[in-house]
Amino acid sequence: MSRPTTRVLTVLELLQTHGRMSGSELARRLAVDRRTVRRYILKLEELGIPITAERGRDGAYMLVAGFKLPPMMFTDDEVLALSVGLLAARGLGLAEAAPAVASAQAKLERVMPATLKRRVRAVDASVTLDISGSRATLDNASLVALSAATQLRERVRLGYRAAREEDSQRDFDPYGLVWRGGRWYVVGLCHLRQDLRTFRLDRVRSVQPLQVHFERPDDFDALAHVTLSVATLPRAYAVEVLLDADLETARRQVFATLGVLEAVPGGGVRLLGQTDDLDWFARELARLPFAFHIQRPEEMRAVLKTRAQRLLALAGGGGGTKS
Repeated sequence: MSRPTTRVLTVLELLQTHGRMSGSELARRLAVDRRTVRRYILKLEELGIPITAERGRDGAYMLVAGFKLPPMMFTDDEVLALSVGLLAARGLGLAEAAPAVASAQAKLERVMPATLKRRVRAVDASVTLDISGSRATLDNASLVALSAATQLRERVRLGYRAAREEDSQRDFDPYGLVWRGGRWYVVGLCHLRQDLRTFRLDRVRSVQPLQVHFERPDDFDALAHVTLSVATLPRAYAVEVLLDADLETARRQVFATLGVLEAVPGGGVRLLGQTDDLDWFARELARLPFAFHIQRPEEMRAVLKTRAQRLLALAGGGGGTKS
C-alpha cells in the first residue's frame, strides 16, 4: 500500500479515535503541512466517509456522529507490527504466553481478508527473534496491575520477597516497567526506604491499589535507571578501569551491564562496575578496541594476564589451556 494511501487511512483512524482534531494537530501527527491534510480529507470524502469541517483559524475535522469504521482494517505495516509483536510476546517471560499468542492470532485471522491472513502466517512461519530468554516465569497479574497503576499514577501496596527469602510490604509509586536481560523490573518511589528502588517482578507476591495518586518526575527514564541499578549492584568485586577513549566512543563500545562511565578531567573515561566473575569482566575488557588501565582490584591484572597467555598459546599453535 502506498504511503499517501496509508496516511489517508491514518487520518480516518485518528478521527475515529479522538472524535475531533484540528488541522494543525493532524498535520503534526502525520508530519505533513495543513494543505496536505485538506487533500487527505477530500480523498476520504470521495470514498464516502462523512466528515464535518469547522472553518476558521482554530477549525477542526470530525466524523459525522454515529459513523463507525468497519472492524479490523489493517495496513501492511500494521499487520507486520502485529505479527512481530505476537512473536516477541512468546519470549518475554509471561505466564501462558504461547496459548495467549495463539489465541490472539486466531482471533485476528478470523476477521482478516485472505491476503492479510497469508502475510501474518508468513511472518509467523519465517521470522525468528533472538530475545534473551526469561530466567523466571512472570505472573501476568503483577505485570497487568503494575502497568495500570503506572498509567493511572496510582500508589500500590507491594508484597515483595527479596533474594534472601525475606518477605516485606511497602507502599510504592510505580514510575515504569522494563524488560531487560531476561527479566521484568518495575522502578519507582519506595515509601519504606523513601528512595527510588528497582524490583524484579518475578519476586512480587501481591499488588494492591491504594487509591492514592502521585506525580512522576518529568522525563523519567525507567530503562536508564534499571541499567544503572543493575550495573552498580554490590557484588564480590568492585572494578575501576581507566579507558583511553572519549566518553562518546566508550559508550558505543562498553555494554551498559559492565558499569557506569564518567569522563575524567584531562582526558579518558573511568569505568566503575561490580562483578562476581572477574574472568567474565576480563573477557569484556579484552574485546575493547582501545587501551585501558586497571585501577582495582589487583586480582584483575592476574586474570587478564592468564587470558592473554591463553590467546598467545592459541595464536602460536601450541594448544594451551582451553578458555
